Amino acid sequence: MKSLDVKIWSVRKRDTKRPSYDARWSVAGQVFSESFRTKGLADNFRSKLMRAARDGEEFDTESGLPGSMAEKKATLTWYVFALKYLAMKWPHAAPSTRDGINESLASVTMALLNDRPGRPADAVLRKTLRNWAFVLPGPDSRELPVEVGNALDWVAKASRPLSDLTDPALGRAVLDSLKIKLDGTAAAAETVRRKRRTLVNALHYAVDLGEFRENPLSAVRWRKPKVSNEVDPRVVANPEQARSLLHAVSYVGGYRRARGRRLVGLYAGMYFGGFRPAEVVGLSEADLVLPGSGWGTALLHRTRPSVGKQWTDSGESHDDRGLKNRPTEDVRRVPIPPQLVAILREHLDTFGTAEDGRLFFSESGGVVSSSTYYRAWQDARVLALAPAVAASPLAQRPYDLRHSALSTWLNAGVDPTEVAERAGNSVEVLLSRYAKCLDGRQEVANRRIEDLLREYE
Repeated sequence: MKSLDVKIWSVRKRDTKRPSYDARWSVAGQVFSESFRTKGLADNFRSKLMRAARDGEEFDTESGLPGSMAEKKATLTWYVFALKYLAMKWPHAAPSTRDGINESLASVTMALLNDRPGRPADAVLRKTLRNWAFVLPGPDSRELPVEVGNALDWVAKASRPLSDLTDPALGRAVLDSLKIKLDGTAAAAETVRRKRRTLVNALHYAVDLGEFRENPLSAVRWRKPKVSNEVDPRVVANPEQARSLLHAVSYVGGYRRARGRRLVGLYAGMYFGGFRPAEVVGLSEADLVLPGSGWGTALLHRTRPSVGKQWTDSGESHDDRGLKNRPTEDVRRVPIPPQLVAILREHLDTFGTAEDGRLFFSESGGVVSSSTYYRAWQDARVLALAPAVAASPLAQRPYDLRHSALSTWLNAGVDPTEVAERAGNSVEVLLSRYAKCLDGRQEVANRRIEDLLREYE
């Protein structure tokens, strides 16, 4: 039966072990309630009830809901929904974000497949989902190899209904599957958290589409893996070690071939300037002020991260974008010390620039790939460091030169606000990441405690 006799009460908080909030209302004298994890969700539900009552909608006396709020059973399969979500996110996502969305959707899809006859090998399914299904333009817009087409047809038929995710046990199983990478090995904690974020965001989109009333994962008790954002102090190179490593780079590949010499300035930018790798790869001569002596300046506004051709709109392996976590037109002015000024001046005198003014480029004039400067760095570590040190985490990655730079500045007593400005971080992020890399604080604390105790001897 339907009725217009509706009363709606304020949201009520329930003080249980896990606090919840109740939206309560009555239809024809019969009381109904719905519990929510947060007051915001409860208020939103109550607002919908109020709107329906104001619009004169009749409420059902069995479910207690107006027709506009009667929950529809999700009819999409997970695979079809995932393609819709990808099409919504792709145009506005950075290439690296597209890669992450692709990986997450592929992982969840593998976990939401029914056992049907003719299942392709898992390796084929993973490769098909990663390289064809969740890359735009989608599989319907491209000519597919026979094996890929057959695999996608099987996935479309075997994919479980999106509505199955309302089962908390299945939700937990899907979340647990995020702990395993597509190659079957254990995923790092940060990878798990990133994939979970994508899944949660996708299910919020399902709510927007009216497939769910609220995110079905809200009912799942699942502990997220802990992620440490602190920099390991063992990776930080001191100034003497850094100079030895930069010197060794010039010998990588032989002096005449100049493979390593072309990269000395690139690594020096990370160490002396605190630049991110993608920032120094995109650095142009026009961005620099390099006086004959003293400090210079770099105006950073462009990054060239290596992301893969399938993720960029241009079809190039490197994206061309602004600074990380900044508006596209933002510029960061970074003072650069005389040591870096001299190295960059020498680099320009020796190698010049690429056609577009970039300082660092391959022999063919292209963008320096991350694999190129990573391999050269590994060779330089073997040349510069004793075997035991080379086997340690010290400056294991080129990015560790940036960690070394920021740690050195902080330990030198530079104000954290200034360090954060030069590094392009917030002060909070800076101090939380480099807390373990600040030398000398323990000794200061020890002296203060010792002095205090002496007063009572």
